[in-house]
Parts: sequence; C-alpha cells; structure tokens
Amino acid sequence: MQFSKPVTDLITERFSCRTYATRPLAEERRRRLSDAASVLSTGRLGSSLRFQLVATEADDATALKGLGTYGAIRDPAGFIVGAATRGGKYLEDYGYAMESLILTATDIGLGSCWLGGFFTRGTFSRRIALKMEERIPAVASVGEILDADVARDGFMRRMAGGARRLAAESLFFEGAFGAPLSHAAGPYGTALEMTRLAPSASNKQPWRVVHLGGSWHFYLSRTSGYRGGLGGKLLKIEDMQRVDIGIAMCHFELTLAELGVSGRWVEDAPTIVLPDNRTEYVVSWEGM
Repeated sequence: MQFSKPVTDLITERFSCRTYATRPLAEERRRRLSDAASVLSTGRLGSSLRFQLVATEADDATALKGLGTYGAIRDPAGFIVGAATRGGKYLEDYGYAMESLILTATDIGLGSCWLGGFFTRGTFSRRIALKMEERIPAVASVGEILDADVARDGFMRRMAGGARRLAAESLFFEGAFGAPLSHAAGPYGTALEMTRLAPSASNKQPWRVVHLGGSWHFYLSRTSGYRGGLGGKLLKIEDMQRVDIGIAMCHFELTLAELGVSGRWVEDAPTIVLPDNRTEYVVSWEGM
C-alpha cells in the first residue's frame, strides 16, 4: 500500500466513524478506494481474497441487523465488502487486507467503521456474488465524515484514550511468556506500539508477541467466553479474534516497511511454552 501520510499518523488518526455526511463519495476518493480494493487478490499468508467498494442500498440495514451495531451507523455512503476462500489462515489474511483498505480510506479523508459478523446470505453475499467456498468475515462502512471539527476533537480524546488499551508489558514478551519485553529500540519499538493501538473486536486485543532471536512470534490469546473457536463454528459465526490478529500483523508490517525494515512472514512455531490452553501460535515475522 502506498500512502500520502506516514502510516503511524493514519493509525493514530483513524477512528470508528459512525455518523457520516448524507452525500455520496467524492469521485476521486471513490476511485482511489475502489482501485485499492480491486487489486487485493492474495493475502500475506497466501489466501485467495477479493474486495469491492459498493454503494449503500436500501436493504443493507437488514443485512447488518444481527450485528447489534448497525443502529449506531448513520448514513454511510458505501461499504468495503470482501470475500475470502476458506482454508489456512484466511481470516488472518482477511483482517490484514481489510485493515490496509481502511487505512487507505483514512489517507484520503474518509471515515470508516469495522462491522464484524457472519455473512453467508443476504445483500452483501449477493453484492459480491459469494461463492460456496467463500466467507465474508466482516465489512466496513465508509463515507465522508459529517463534521471535521468534531472528528478532530475526537482525535485528541482518542490519543488520550490510548491508556485504555492493554499495556505493552501485557502484550509483548522477550524469549518466553511472562517475561515482558523491557525495551524495543528503533523501528521495532514503533511497530509494536502501532500493533498495540490496532483495533479489535470488542477491544479485546487478543494478540501476543514473543521476541526470540531475530524473530517476532505472533500468538492468539483467546478471550475466555468470547465467541469464536469451536463454539463459533457450531453457531456459524466467524472467528473474529483471528481477524484481529491479521489487523495487528498489518500495523506491524506496514510500520516496519515505512521505516525501511524488511522481513517476511513464516509459519514456523518456536519451542516456547504456552501459558495456557487459550493461547495458540499463529505466525512469525523474520527480519531480513
């Protein structure tokens, strides 16, 4: 992704915009976001993806009614809708790709809001011509921000509200779980802070990162009682905490790339003792 602003600024500026101006997207903004969506076809871990920017239709409210959040979303001009082919790390890949599009929307001055859920039927499935092997883990509303001054005031409150996120020592570890990472210098310190600030379903922040040697190992620490995992499968609800891991990966890698640090994602679990049965290995970042 190419941005006009530093990605660290976009991450800190972006917020869950729930009230939009009652007008369609400006043509240049619509084109830029649509173009960015159309080229995303393969996830960072190899999943098959596709995304579209679609204009709001009258029956979209019905499609989102079960999420419990649509009532607070007013007058979006459109939605970013994506489909991921099931298999492998498709949910992590989806979270990474969708977040990159949301940051693109932020870069061009649009508001956005993640809307997570399970879409096998209804208007969004129709709008993207969903195939049998595909899933729509989440969509994102987008639109022109209703009041820029209010948004700026909200930005200052969000910056102060960073303390409501888990502290770094609860998320990042050196060598083993339970050994907080005391200090990460330079670009990795910045990347970890941007990871800490990543959005997540119900703000649960389920990612954990262990630094060992030259690698940063990402784990999912499932929230007890939160929907997902086996229970989610039985209820046919997508595992949004896996999507959250993808969002965290996106912040981590895009920040490093901007700071000139190269690397790659690999799936190679280290011999690190897990703290409990709710924690599972996901992927590792190897610096190059």
